[in-house]
Amino acid sequence: MEYSRVLSLVFCICVCCCFFSTAQARSHKHSKHKHAHASPVSQISLPPCPPPEPANQTNGGHSYNSTNVFDVRSFGAVGNGIADDTQAFKAAWDTACQVEESAIVFVPYGYSFMIQSTIFTGPCQSRLVFQNSVDGTLMPPDGPDSWPQNNSKRQWLVFYRINEMSLQGGGLIDGRGENWWNLPCKPHKGINGTTLPGPCDSPIAIRFFMSSNLTVQGLRIKNSPQFNFKFDNCRDVHIESIYITAPALSPNTDGIHIENTNNVKIYNSVVSNGDDCVSIGSGCYDVDIKNITCGPSHGISIGSLGNHNSRACVSNITVRDSVLKYSDNGVRIKTWQGGSGAVSGVTFSNLHMNNVRNPIIIDQFYCLAKQCMNQTSAVLVSNIIYSNIKGTYDIRSPAMHFACSDSVPCTNLTLSDVELLPAQGELMLDPFCWNAYGTWKH
Repeated sequence: MEYSRVLSLVFCICVCCCFFSTAQARSHKHSKHKHAHASPVSQISLPPCPPPEPANQTNGGHSYNSTNVFDVRSFGAVGNGIADDTQAFKAAWDTACQVEESAIVFVPYGYSFMIQSTIFTGPCQSRLVFQNSVDGTLMPPDGPDSWPQNNSKRQWLVFYRINEMSLQGGGLIDGRGENWWNLPCKPHKGINGTTLPGPCDSPIAIRFFMSSNLTVQGLRIKNSPQFNFKFDNCRDVHIESIYITAPALSPNTDGIHIENTNNVKIYNSVVSNGDDCVSIGSGCYDVDIKNITCGPSHGISIGSLGNHNSRACVSNITVRDSVLKYSDNGVRIKTWQGGSGAVSGVTFSNLHMNNVRNPIIIDQFYCLAKQCMNQTSAVLVSNIIYSNIKGTYDIRSPAMHFACSDSVPCTNLTLSDVELLPAQGELMLDPFCWNAYGTWKH
């Protein structure tokens, strides 16, 4: 009984639902049916691993050459949360960057340092560590009214052309994003929420650009104005044991965003925010995501891809051994009509869903406006594997949603051991399937 019910949930993947119209695919319509539960939801498999805890590091355990440790206080940083410590951090960075042996820019515990929008530029002479210690806090100016007029409002801390760098420690990065989220141009989701025209730049908290051999480990970051981390044109990135938080309705607060970046490892981290926990943009390949606790959020997404008729390629992506909870989406691939390129070689495995609205979704009709023009070209989505995905879904949407292009269908989709039941009641929604082809395996 259990397998027959699950099988009915995923059978749509084998047959193209030709009786739907294109308009239905774009509007994501689905039907409702009642199916009896043979066993209680509580018997669904437990998460693959316990949610990781935030890193709890101390100043002990490190053996540094004291001559290569550059405490920002030695360069004039005050650390009272009010004084502008930007130049002190820049001076500490520039000095450490010229050391021929490994060097440390040290942010001590017990202080709160306010830094304006800044670019830390390389290349440096050797490996460099930016150490934010336990109870040390970094913060930007408080909102757009406090932001210097001549400073970029698109980014806060930028690391540019760096090779071999670690950003680490158990300290806090406080993005102070509340006043940015409340700009009238932001997408508010309340009952009376509106979006008004006007300039709407908000800073990314931490951006790595054209850099390589990067490690981000042990940090806590909260309330970023926009993306928390962005990696653009980077390679060999290792993200470990970070803890990201923002309110569920904070707009565009993606936890980790990567684009044109390869050989990425994101492990053992917790993200709770108002947008994607992890978002993977065009030009990314060889990405491994493991043991992430994600939610509330918008899930883990590939895309959006192909906007403005652009070409986008993403390949060799793995998302595994993770928990997604109370999120708008679970694992999602989203592309715009009119794009080109391909998404291929993607594996989602050993995932636990807890009351997720769209646990599994491919949307090749992605559109932020109410009306988008129909176009024939599309980003090809193929060779996607969904394996051992179990848990519960929010009954407002079906557990699986495959809305694929009329002219460029989704192909070679493979599903095995997918068990998703409604979080409440007995109402089970039929999965939505449009131009999606593949196989179901036991």
